[in-house]
Amino acid sequence: MTTTNTTDAAATVRARRRVTLNRQTPQIYKALADLDGLVAGSGLEAPLLELVRIRASQINGCAYCIDMHTIDARAAGEREQRIYALTAWRETPFFTGRERAALELTEAVTLLPGGVSDEVYDQAAQHFSEDELAKLIWAVIVINAWNRVGVTSRLAPGHYHPSSG
Repeated sequence: MTTTNTTDAAATVRARRRVTLNRQTPQIYKALADLDGLVAGSGLEAPLLELVRIRASQINGCAYCIDMHTIDARAAGEREQRIYALTAWRETPFFTGRERAALELTEAVTLLPGGVSDEVYDQAAQHFSEDELAKLIWAVIVINAWNRVGVTSRLAPGHYHPSSG
């Protein structure tokens, strides 16, 4: 009987050479990194930003970003229980109204074919000032861009350390 080791096959697929965006287009990559830095320094709470980043990354299937942002969230003091519950945040009591509004908006922006309904937008607007809401929308846009970089480039999780950025 012949068996196929799916782990080896998956590793082979991931190992195929892809263009390294930060090497091939460093100015564009830096622009995205700079935009990310502006979001990080925007004044929105770091724990909220990490929840948004993790949730968008889960939806987009970006293993590298999930790895990175769960590490960052834990390093910033986020509870494991809340990180584990993110995929089922609606069914848990672990998130504040503000966080729930941010997660709902994150999902709507990330899953664009359905669009951002007035109900979802209005709910977020009840918890965020216009300035904060604009910054939150940018945070979701930026993590979605990073997710597309990670997925397209097949960035492998397991190598990120908070000090390495």
